[in-house]
Amino acid sequence: MIAALIEGLLDALAPPTCSACDVVLPPGERGFCVACASLLEPAVGAPRAAFLYGGPLADAIRRFKYGGRSDLAPVLAELGLPAALELSGRFDAVVPVPLHPRRERERGFNQASLIARAWASALGVPVRPRALRRVRDTPAQASLEVGRRAGNVRGAFRVDADIAGRVLLVDDVRTTGATLAECASALLVGGASRVHPLVLARVET
Repeated sequence: MIAALIEGLLDALAPPTCSACDVVLPPGERGFCVACASLLEPAVGAPRAAFLYGGPLADAIRRFKYGGRSDLAPVLAELGLPAALELSGRFDAVVPVPLHPRRERERGFNQASLIARAWASALGVPVRPRALRRVRDTPAQASLEVGRRAGNVRGAFRVDADIAGRVLLVDDVRTTGATLAECASALLVGGASRVHPLVLARVET
């Protein structure tokens, strides 16, 4: 009762807005407005992703990553949760793709880690945010030509803690898959028996 009153008061003082376009949402609602939600495209088939990257979802992810909008993490994690639930029972731990420490300090958070924590909590499995470490501060993949991306991340990741069993490897966006492939390789060398990559959104190439 009290929690509902407090939430209503907060909504009145700072009405919730769409994660993509900032239109004011009805009281109690979170996420995307009706217009933006209608443009979200679920991803089908491999590689495994919850949605296709584009439109309002791309706008929300850019705000999340580059606009310091860590408050969007719960909305985006909930959006992708059904895709994670489809893999329930197939993994023993959740590992996010890491940022280099310098970049994480600049951003204030690792977007993949925030999503991974939410999915792990909902699925009742442990999250291992420091199991994988980025040992080279590579240029952002999005800034490179497709043909240079695999070489850019080669050898950039290392397992930094004991890891065993089946791993759900989480990132926000997949473009060519080079980063996920390199992370999966490091996890398998480090002791994981199997790696299931899953991203919130993938770029259609």
